Amino acid sequence: MALKRHANIADADGIYAALIEAYADLTERESLELSARLILVLANHIGDPALLSEAIATARKSIERPS
Repeated sequence: MALKRHANIADADGIYAALIEAYADLTERESLELSARLILVLANHIGDPALLSEAIATARKSIERPS
């Protein structure tokens, strides 16, 4: 399976709203814990180590600072 890099969520606004609601009223620490747990749940669902590695690298590149 290839990493999908195009829009692939039928109701992106609904998912965005659900994420915002999930984080509402959480402390910074709780937000970080929720993010970590959500990542692990989704990683388990995907299950493909190569695909997960590609996704991690793609996400990391999007925030890397110039040297």
